[in-house]
Amino acid sequence: MPAATTSDNLFMSRPFTAPGGFTAGIEGPACDVEGNLYAVNYARQGTIGKVTPDGECSVFLELPNGSIGNGIRFNRAGFMFIADYINHNVLKVDMDTREVSVHAHSLALNQPNDLAIGANDIIYASDPNWADSTGRIWRIGSNGAVSCLESRMGTTNGIEVSADERKLYVNESDQRNIWEYDLSSDGEIRNKRPLIQFADYGMDGMRCDVRGNLYVTRWGKGTVAKISPRGELLMEIELAGKNCTNLAFGGADGCLCYVTVADRGNVEYFRTDVPGRSWLLKRRG
Repeated sequence: MPAATTSDNLFMSRPFTAPGGFTAGIEGPACDVEGNLYAVNYARQGTIGKVTPDGECSVFLELPNGSIGNGIRFNRAGFMFIADYINHNVLKVDMDTREVSVHAHSLALNQPNDLAIGANDIIYASDPNWADSTGRIWRIGSNGAVSCLESRMGTTNGIEVSADERKLYVNESDQRNIWEYDLSSDGEIRNKRPLIQFADYGMDGMRCDVRGNLYVTRWGKGTVAKISPRGELLMEIELAGKNCTNLAFGGADGCLCYVTVADRGNVEYFRTDVPGRSWLLKRRG
């Protein structure tokens, strides 16, 4: 069981699951309202793993048709959405029946990678082309309609909606940029501007806390960067592993930050001072 919050153990990473339980393809992750954590590729590729609040791991489901997941998000109704980069899909999972259906599909997608979701249930997907170091951003409506928001970008990867729902953040792994857009209520973006650029190492998944700070996994560096809404680097939380892929907020108070780590095949966690946006969003639904 993760440790209780004290001023002495904030932002100190600890192991949550044993190394090697997940494959090097560990990604996702996302928490349901009961506090269970889900991440892709537990035990073998093509699965969704479930980790209870006590750290007990199991295979939650096997994805059909050779699909392999990447980013995971939950909507207000509790359905799970999974970026399936093999079959150019965003999958939808009924958590009660474990039925998997195709929520959105387009062959125009290189490979849906990370997902973000607004309070209006609009999904945003990063779409990198790793071979060419290029990428795009897609919007996926609550009805599954797919539309391209921007193309001709760098290697798009992490993506997140701001705490006030007025901004969309997207990073470019190879170029080490994080971009900020104004986000409309119907999911349109405009006024692209740089938030921050790093001089070294890559980036992967991103999540916001309720104060608007952005947490970014620094692939290869083994840290999670905490960035203010003004683009200031506030701190970097050191991890045991180096190839951190993504993160999610959970726990009883929303202040547990779980980090998926590819080179160790496990999940680490640290405590934050305020809850995550996604944790609060599910409780407003």
